[in-house]
Amino acid sequence: MKGFDPAESFGPDVARRYDEGAVRGDEQDASRFLAEVAGPGRALEFAIGTGRIALPLTERGVEVAGIELSPDMVNRLRSKPGGSAIDVTPGDMSSVVVPGTFSLVYLVFNTIFNLLTQDDQVRCFENAARHLADDGAFVVEAAVPGAWTKEYEYVRPEQVAMDSVVFDICRYDPVTQLLEENHVRLSGEGIRFGPIVCRLIWPSEMDLMARIAGLRLAERWGGWNNEPFTADSTMHVSVYRRQ
Repeated sequence: MKGFDPAESFGPDVARRYDEGAVRGDEQDASRFLAEVAGPGRALEFAIGTGRIALPLTERGVEVAGIELSPDMVNRLRSKPGGSAIDVTPGDMSSVVVPGTFSLVYLVFNTIFNLLTQDDQVRCFENAARHLADDGAFVVEAAVPGAWTKEYEYVRPEQVAMDSVVFDICRYDPVTQLLEENHVRLSGEGIRFGPIVCRLIWPSEMDLMARIAGLRLAERWGGWNNEPFTADSTMHVSVYRRQ
């Protein structure tokens, strides 16, 4: 997408509205799963955002730190109860180093897709491995792209109301694996655009990235409640450990 800059895609307007669309109802299930993996150790969230998962995880007694590229998302986190107590390091999750090691590093809600090259995604796995204790685990939650790529181009209505319409415009390039998407809102207030670009990767490609980083797949589930991962799964929760 011409002119798209990932570093600017989560600015003040997006941060202010983010929780309206990002709260999915799986926060307690996710935090329970992650707390079990973390055990008594510390956790590090890549792209901690507004704290959708980090805050309920801290409520379960896990000490959480984070890395976040967007200062506006961090400001939103800080405005929530308990948010100011979480140590957040600014910067790119594929390269920023946080002092110490962690029993859990995790990356949720398709955020691995926000890194737009294969090299950057590999570096993210390497950075996760860099932060893990010897017996630690890297947990990635992401969608399975298959259902998204059946139609390479589409325009799809998302909301239709008396005074506004929201529709999704999408284009996928199977060569670059880049999904270019724009959520467009038309209302009496004018036109609002919500552009995003993602590099989709399948679970098998993640497994190879993990091997490059010195990790191996230990578990893969179809959801946070240990649902079996099958051909019908639309998401996966993958747990990687040292080889």
